[in-house]
Amino acid sequence: MSCCEERYCGCSVIAGPGITVDGDGSTTAPYVIGASGQPVAPDLVSGCGLAGAGTDTAPLMAATGMWPYECSVDDIGGVVACDSTGVLRSEPRGFAAAFSYTETRDYPNLVVPAGFDQPGDTFTTTVTNPGCRPALVWLEREVDIDFDLPAGAGAAYGHGGDEMIFHRNTGTTVEQDFHVQTTKCFGLADALEVGETRALPFDITLGRGIGGATYNRIQVYIRVLLIGV
Repeated sequence: MSCCEERYCGCSVIAGPGITVDGDGSTTAPYVIGASGQPVAPDLVSGCGLAGAGTDTAPLMAATGMWPYECSVDDIGGVVACDSTGVLRSEPRGFAAAFSYTETRDYPNLVVPAGFDQPGDTFTTTVTNPGCRPALVWLEREVDIDFDLPAGAGAAYGHGGDEMIFHRNTGTTVEQDFHVQTTKCFGLADALEVGETRALPFDITLGRGIGGATYNRIQVYIRVLLIGV
């Protein structure tokens, strides 16, 4: 029966995307529906990052760029991974985090030792890497020491064996609570691993005490900047 016989007159079959229709719907030439070799959803090719037509000869694939750097993509290229919902994700974002520690200790007018860079006191804080990348640790350390210096007395202090200041009272009266705040900045040699907690000790040294010099107070600051690398 042809399409235009009796109640079937006026019917039609129209091919959609990726579909072919052969035949006229009669008993001798029935409709035959097949695949056209074109993508069922051709709008996929317009999606960002896609290339190809979605056919056997031109399958959909990631649209990649040319690697423009001197170093090898195998050695330094990043990673794109699929998350639990099927969304593509890049590597963990870089981060920066800052921490600060301060402490003040009082002493009963202790005599400043006469030698160079003698042990004074140690102040310690800890830092933990909160990110998903190893982190460069950048430190800024400050110290301020109060000295009592009779006439002609002198004293020095330093950061971990590095003498930072020496002062001598050249006047004729006692200098009470003479102090100068000094600072140093440096980065730790090795990175802080993910989740790692590390102690950051700060050794204060004293020395060159002459003429009855004493100290009665030490104040320190330890400021930490973590940079996710």
